[in-house]
Amino acid sequence: MRLVLLGPPGAGKGTLAGLLKEKLGIAHISTGDILREEMKNNTPLGREVKKYIETGELVPDQVVTKLIDNKFTRNDLADKGYMLDGFPRTEQQAKDLDKILQKLGKPLEYAVYLESSLPVIIKRLTGRRVCRNCGALYHIPNKPPKRKGICDECGGEIYQRADDNEETIKTRMDVYMQSTEPIIAFYQAQGKLKKVDADKDSREVQRILMKLFGA
Repeated sequence: MRLVLLGPPGAGKGTLAGLLKEKLGIAHISTGDILREEMKNNTPLGREVKKYIETGELVPDQVVTKLIDNKFTRNDLADKGYMLDGFPRTEQQAKDLDKILQKLGKPLEYAVYLESSLPVIIKRLTGRRVCRNCGALYHIPNKPPKRKGICDECGGEIYQRADDNEETIKTRMDVYMQSTEPIIAFYQAQGKLKKVDADKDSREVQRILMKLFGA
């Protein structure tokens, strides 16, 4: 299985990616994880990425695409199947990804778009909490820590991200939709797009996808 996960912040990509990875036995390729790995290893690309992040700039398309290209080239990810999360974010990245995968002879099979409504996204993100130490995720109504404000995994402090407030979420949604509409159209034209109602519970979304994939 070879697919990309598309969806706005709060659509549940991270949760669903974990479930699909386990169910399908494929590699989960998260752009955020790759960026952190390159910076941690102090590679030339990692140093370049760090320079943009430290100045608050977006990492350019060509840099992110190079990271993805390296990831596929250095590993056998395309052979056993993969799931991309957080990439592509622009139509140009989608076109570049096609070139990378065609070079490997392992083209994309599906682009799964997790559709989610703004009220549901606001509810999910305003309830989200993150461990300041290890990055573990919690949700106050749905997955609270055993002890208030304390991470179950490492005992670190749990906090609410500054951008997990209603007004910022609305702005992020507007920006996301503007950048994503061309990507959705791109994959729809290729006949690879699968839309799923991500307002549903993550297990139900997984069941729907398994049916779509014939798994």
